[in-house]
Amino acid sequence: MPIFNYKALNKKGEVKVGVVEAPDSSLAVEALIERGLKVIDLKEAKESLDSKFQGISLFNRISQKELVIFSRQLAVMVSATIPIIQALRVIVKQTKGEAFKKVINKIADDINEGLKFSAALEKHSCFTGFFINMVASGESSGRLDEVLNYLADEVEKSYDLQSKIKGAMIYPTFIAGGLVVVGILMMIFVVPQLTGMLTESGRELPFMTKVLVSISNLFRNYYLYLIVGIVVIGGGGYYFFNKTTLGIKIFNFFKLKFPVFGKLWQMIYLVRFAGTLSSLVTAGVPLTEALKITGDVVDNYYYKKLIDQAIEKVKDGYSVAHVFSKSDIFPSMLSQMLKIGEKTGRLGDVLAKLADFYSREVENMVSNLTSLLEPLIMVVIGVAVGGMVIAIIMPMYDMANAI
Repeated sequence: MPIFNYKALNKKGEVKVGVVEAPDSSLAVEALIERGLKVIDLKEAKESLDSKFQGISLFNRISQKELVIFSRQLAVMVSATIPIIQALRVIVKQTKGEAFKKVINKIADDINEGLKFSAALEKHSCFTGFFINMVASGESSGRLDEVLNYLADEVEKSYDLQSKIKGAMIYPTFIAGGLVVVGILMMIFVVPQLTGMLTESGRELPFMTKVLVSISNLFRNYYLYLIVGIVVIGGGGYYFFNKTTLGIKIFNFFKLKFPVFGKLWQMIYLVRFAGTLSSLVTAGVPLTEALKITGDVVDNYYYKKLIDQAIEKVKDGYSVAHVFSKSDIFPSMLSQMLKIGEKTGRLGDVLAKLADFYSREVENMVSNLTSLLEPLIMVVIGVAVGGMVIAIIMPMYDMANAI
């Protein structure tokens, strides 16, 4: 989207200079008028090398840890009655990431020009709909400090959960990666030395030995084609499974059905669903809007589809649990608890209890994940080593006996 440099007067007659994003100059002027500014000069900014990289996530990535620190620092300063613009300026000085510094500076500039904090956050994709709507509810209720403290806690919980999952995956990922690298090196350098004598003997080789020799020749003679193929297939696969509807459906289906990990992902989605919906309902966000935001936060095609169906049912006057009770990816306990929450008028409290329950389930599964994967890795190593022994040593043994 084009960026325009502007010079304008605010309601006090002060000259303000800044930038605004808009599809064209007329819409840029309208956006500035909505902020209470009278435009004096407006010019489209020339695209710089830095701005070209803005849309590339590699150069513009904001980590979850940065959001955690930002949320906590802002909550502390707003609770101490420091004006939000001043708090944001202080946070900028303490932020290391250049991309996030620009985001916070832009938010502070927008607030200074008359935008609400939630409206300023909405311009930046690093803040979720949940975060923005919670801030908006805090602004409307006059309890922004409490909401920011709550958001800081929730963002930290989410970050801690992600860190535990990543921590549990480091060991098996390292082992699997090491096995692949060692296997490729053996196919290129070691296996040809061991199988050379067998192929030169002219004897009929066992099937497994033929397979091993063929794989070794493939790696030795066509490694450049293999590298290009892996890059092309990997890039195409990434695009297909992340950018196309069919790919997203397939990928999300396997995430739910994959052994061991499928159950873990289901628990994670339930934590997101219950925790997000609880927070939004408690904050006074209308149920249909809260469900819509929750569907985006859950970030799974099949869960989002069910949540969208629930929104339509709620609009028609049905219970929010009506759709979930008929689904196999939502536990019956969840739908029963939702019914109880609606009947008693304590839906937010019930959902909070469900979120805590499923959070503990996720933590238990993550803590057991490494112990479950270790024996599986040992079996894979054993099968790989055993296969190579059978394919190489056994023919050598037979050949030695025949002499």
